[in-house]
Amino acid sequence: MNNPPVKDFFASPALSLSLAGVFRNNAAAVSQVEEGDEGSGGGCQGEQAGTSGENSEPAGQSDEDRESNESLNGGREVGNKKKRKKYHRHTVEQIRVMEALFKESPHPDEKQRQQLSKQLGLSARQVKFWFQNRRTQIKAVQERHENSLLKSEIEKLQEENRTMRETIKKASCPHCGFTTLSKDTTMTTEEQQLRIENARLKAEIEKLRRIQGSIPDGNTSPSSSCSAGGDQNKSSLDSYSGFMGLDKSRILDIANVAMDELIKMATAQEPLWVRSVETGREILNYDEYIKHFSPDISRNGSVKNIEASRENGVIFFDTPRLVQAFMDVNQWKELFPCLISKATIFDVISNGQGESKDGTIQLMFAEIQMLTPLVPIREIYFVRYCKKISPSKWAILDVSIDKLEENIDSSFMKCRKRPSGCIIEDQDNGHCKVVWVEHIECQKCVIPTLYRSIVTSGLAFGARHWMATLRLQCERSVFYMATNVPTRDCNGVSTLAGRKSILRLGQRMTSNFCQSIGASGQRTWTKVSTKGGDDIRFTTRKNINDPGEPQGLIVCAVLSSWMPVPTEALFDFLRDDSRRTEWDIMLTPGATQTIVNLAKGQDRGNSVTVHKTTSSERTNIWVLQDSSTNSYESMVVFAPVDIEGMQSVMTGCDSSSLAILPSGFSILPDGLETRPLVITSRPDERTMEGGSLLTIAFQILANSSHLAKLTMESVETVNAIVSCTLRNIKKALQCEDG
Repeated sequence: MNNPPVKDFFASPALSLSLAGVFRNNAAAVSQVEEGDEGSGGGCQGEQAGTSGENSEPAGQSDEDRESNESLNGGREVGNKKKRKKYHRHTVEQIRVMEALFKESPHPDEKQRQQLSKQLGLSARQVKFWFQNRRTQIKAVQERHENSLLKSEIEKLQEENRTMRETIKKASCPHCGFTTLSKDTTMTTEEQQLRIENARLKAEIEKLRRIQGSIPDGNTSPSSSCSAGGDQNKSSLDSYSGFMGLDKSRILDIANVAMDELIKMATAQEPLWVRSVETGREILNYDEYIKHFSPDISRNGSVKNIEASRENGVIFFDTPRLVQAFMDVNQWKELFPCLISKATIFDVISNGQGESKDGTIQLMFAEIQMLTPLVPIREIYFVRYCKKISPSKWAILDVSIDKLEENIDSSFMKCRKRPSGCIIEDQDNGHCKVVWVEHIECQKCVIPTLYRSIVTSGLAFGARHWMATLRLQCERSVFYMATNVPTRDCNGVSTLAGRKSILRLGQRMTSNFCQSIGASGQRTWTKVSTKGGDDIRFTTRKNINDPGEPQGLIVCAVLSSWMPVPTEALFDFLRDDSRRTEWDIMLTPGATQTIVNLAKGQDRGNSVTVHKTTSSERTNIWVLQDSSTNSYESMVVFAPVDIEGMQSVMTGCDSSSLAILPSGFSILPDGLETRPLVITSRPDERTMEGGSLLTIAFQILANSSHLAKLTMESVETVNAIVSCTLRNIKKALQCEDG
């Protein structure tokens, strides 16, 4: 049978290294077997945890094996003859054939062994012990490798603990615990990352210890517990009966009940969903919800916030491709770069029916973010279930399962999903209708006043945001694949390959920007107040080997502010190259000229452009800009680019190795949908449009050496850029303070 893949339960890259190369290098070692003593090198050590008798000698030997060993031992003792042992070396062809079968079925049954012995001219016992020795060696090498990695992780953790204690004693305020900054002191990147890295390593090691401790003595790990002659269709789901406390049937029951609730939530009308007269959004009638579904609302006595929203729309995308994107974690992250900062599939509980993904169940983890370090991320463990409910309709369910959550560190459980997800219906014209339901239960946490309205109203993480982002990304994908783009939407690039290469580069730049400015636990933000009263957060990171951005020490500074300007007006101003000199003090000392303009959506604001700036003080500078807008959120992301590298990208060359360091803006509605506009052209006329939440983020390369230490000069430089940019924007839009 096919062995389930080794599961990546941990975020640490070292613990998920592939050992295939190690195994291949040691393959020749198992080809030499003692003809008169096959059992001596068998599975006695490596296979003693097996569940089948064949894989657990000598603890679980069969009668045939005991008789064979007794006869072999007796033969050695007769007359105490000091006879030299005879060795049999398998031929290259024999090893190749057995290796090929081992990849498909590491535990061949009796029929397979007999057939292989006839084909290779070996005895069935020689074939049996070759496979047993192979399994033993692989397991031994894997255990040694993982133990050495675990030991190095522990040593690293201990060393960082010592470093952190020394650093905190020298550079921390004894009252508040924050790092004290002054012009006489310097600050290393390690000081920024030690706390979160230390906590992450502790959590990973604890998870590893729990997993190792949860495997009973005498049993193998889930990936090697299938015995010869056992159920050939046995899946990794069976391991949950001992590891997660739930068996296959229980998980399926929970998923099916949740799927029924999702379908009802997606299709029901009043009185379950009531449309708001003021905003036009659908609101869940919670009394009706409890009456229909009787949810368990008393969990650990903790106070929770309940957020429920529903949105529907038509997406220009192929239904099978969209379903595939939801079930592939990397494609899922690419669909929602501004919402998902991290996503992992812990395990595939059920593989479903082939490529269709019907019936697939995955255990997943995701960090959901806003594009600001001020709002905490939402960490969610959930089960994703894909089901084809009719020939033209699919359902993607996300639901948190209590019993699975109990096995996870409680410090991560900040949020859980009630039955949520989407119903996708094929429209037979390249389009599909999507109904999105988002139903979240979160622990109450402190939200800054600036973002309190948009978060508590459910806009920030609700169905409207997910649907708007999905529509935008699907539209972007369609424009990327199109071959008949009008000339007016493809200015400055003469080839289709060049157009695709620039669009790929723009998407990578925006994704990197979104990953850099959120409140993910992978980075630590430090607050600094400027003379103008702005609270700026900054963080640092080191790039050692990523060719997609400059190598060295990188500083990122972020400032969020409310603007009394509609989101559309603010977006149009920031993406307008003719007005760039009004706010940009870093890249455009002279006039700006657009040399490339590529559309990536139906809205004219969705485009990728290349600007050329000229100045008597400096040589020409090229700036790549990616502008995106939808019904909820807008972004303008830009970065200076190497001119020669950009020219090669315009001809169609690969853009993955072009180093870029993006900066830009995120524009959100303020959540107060009935707020009158503060600034108007005619003071006697007031509209009902709200203001904007503007987040400004700049990244600079502080030092080209990743060994360099962060200095106050670099921090002050990037903070000054952010503060000055905000002042220039307010001045240009005539909404300065007072």
